[in-house]
Amino acid sequence: MDANAQKREAAEAALELLPESGVLGLGTGSTAKLFIEGVGRLVKQGRKFQGVATSEQSHRQAQELGIPLLNPDGPWDIDVCVDGADEVSDALDLIKGGGGAHLREKIVNHAAKQNVIIVDESKLSTQLGERWPVPLEILGFAHRAIAKSLEALGEPVQRLRDGAPWRTDSGNYIYDLKVGTIDDPARLERSLALIPGVVETGLFVGRADVVLIASRKGVRRVDKSSI
Repeated sequence: MDANAQKREAAEAALELLPESGVLGLGTGSTAKLFIEGVGRLVKQGRKFQGVATSEQSHRQAQELGIPLLNPDGPWDIDVCVDGADEVSDALDLIKGGGGAHLREKIVNHAAKQNVIIVDESKLSTQLGERWPVPLEILGFAHRAIAKSLEALGEPVQRLRDGAPWRTDSGNYIYDLKVGTIDDPARLERSLALIPGVVETGLFVGRADVVLIASRKGVRRVDKSSI
């Protein structure tokens, strides 16, 4: 089974955890896209779901599939948010932001009663930072000065797309901070938040309630309560 098939299995397993009806947080990325496809299928079958999208990409996909969407201004009463991750540690802490949507993803994650993370086994690590740098959404204003401040914590690299600075849906820049293996993700997150101009980090510490991990052997569920 290849990675795409594993992602689809994880997405399908997440559909089984949904309530009969309610408000869903719709994540961003290749695995979340498969989950949104599944929600669209359920809506066509008559299930009463409304969505809150974490990116313009997910918003467009949900609209095309006929999933009713709530006003992006909020507030919302989200029953379950389902999203992917770029890296998942043994402690179920996450690095997100490979798709540049981690600011909106974290807002929706915070508003949800339950957060379900769907990944394939390639995203697993013992500690965060083994596989990914930490994505940071930062202001365009003074971004080079902000990057200079980030050097106290790691090596900041501005993310480009098609040769130009990557702009998020909120119009900000993305820097990827190379820090190596992270012994204390919560402490790093606090330190980054103190730097003026850092809008949000891709560190999601203690924010996953359930992680569904797809592999060639099937889908394994890990709950935060069991860690």
